[in-house]
Amino acid sequence: MTIEMAYSRFLDEFGPGKAMVLSTAVDGQVSSRTMSVVLLNGAFYFQTDCTLRKYRQLVDNPRAALCAGNVSLEGICEEIGAPAACPAFCTAYSECFPGSFERYSGLNNERVFRFVPTRLERWLYIDAEPYMEVFDFAKNTYDLSAYEGK
Repeated sequence: MTIEMAYSRFLDEFGPGKAMVLSTAVDGQVSSRTMSVVLLNGAFYFQTDCTLRKYRQLVDNPRAALCAGNVSLEGICEEIGAPAACPAFCTAYSECFPGSFERYSGLNNERVFRFVPTRLERWLYIDAEPYMEVFDFAKNTYDLSAYEGK
């Protein structure tokens, strides 16, 4: 299976949005927090207040990680702008997280980030046996291997 086919299948299974843990790091200090993440055109989007620590960390070091359940992503974040400047994000975010959208998206300090994955790892169970699925977007490779750590 090609990486494009496997990633398309993954995106279909991921759905329009979910709560994920965002990890950021600057100067050797790592921090994590739960974020409301939506999927648009194969990339992941979230918003945060530009006065918060995670914002400063993302500006200083755009490399970050997202994880939820059996999925771990590594990637690069790019600031897009205020939510109002990103109507597709606002539509997706309001549908997936209406309470957060109403409370935060209209605030002046909110900024939207796009997270583009460079690596994705996911545990799968096929016939009750564990497998590791690895997408390396930098090398354009995909691997699905049985877990041999028994």
